[in-house]
Amino acid sequence: MAQVNGGEFIFGTSLGYEEERPEVKTQVGSFRIDQTEVTVAQFAAFVKATGYVTEAEREGGGVVFGTPSVDELNQRPYAWWRYLKGANWQHPAGVGSSPIANHPVTLVTLADAQAYAHWLGHDLPTEAEWEYAAKAGQQATSLEKEPRDANGKPLANFWQGSFPLTNTSEDGNAGLAPVGCYAANGFNLYDMVGNAWEQTKDIYTAAHQQHSSQTSAVSAANPGQMMVVKGGSHLCGRDFCVRYRPSAREGHEANLPISHIGFRTVLREK
Repeated sequence: MAQVNGGEFIFGTSLGYEEERPEVKTQVGSFRIDQTEVTVAQFAAFVKATGYVTEAEREGGGVVFGTPSVDELNQRPYAWWRYLKGANWQHPAGVGSSPIANHPVTLVTLADAQAYAHWLGHDLPTEAEWEYAAKAGQQATSLEKEPRDANGKPLANFWQGSFPLTNTSEDGNAGLAPVGCYAANGFNLYDMVGNAWEQTKDIYTAAHQQHSSQTSAVSAANPGQMMVVKGGSHLCGRDFCVRYRPSAREGHEANLPISHIGFRTVLREK
């Protein structure tokens, strides 16, 4: 984990999607946060120690990305998503598949992520904590652009090419990447944009919630509640989902296991 000293920052942006507004001056307390997304190996250690069974395992499947045909794209929206029986964190591409130990663990729900965090005596970050850590003391407009260096080289794992049919893998990875493949931000945190979306403990609303940085309405969440996920994933590209940015946010069903969402944990100062 990395130490993040509390402070004030501008939560949100006026340069992105409507749901990323308004910009709100926000105070965040100090906390420690995982340097990387929780990996398959880390989650496996939790399961081995506790016997925990995830929601996808209990329900018998999960939602997985697959490159659609042109006909499929014409027939239904979001044709790249398909529900696969047997898909779960141990079988991320369905029955017979195996995960990679140093990849982010995915196909885990909010309850699964909370169970892991609480096993460690940790918590999930609030949206404000997560964004504060991702911005790492910066508020430059460059944070709202595609993550590339001065030479145009990708700085994160996101989609290059025509989504969802062609991924040129310019960043070196066609799907999920091992955690920590790309340079850390100013707080020494890896993959805060791209790779896997990350869960927070905040209920999703159409605009930023006005509660303080370390409180949440998660206790009132029902199983299908829309929760805030942050940071974008390897499926975000300039022609579809321009959410490979610290300010980006989306709503995701708390109980829906899916192959491009993971999480990291925090430990707050008492």
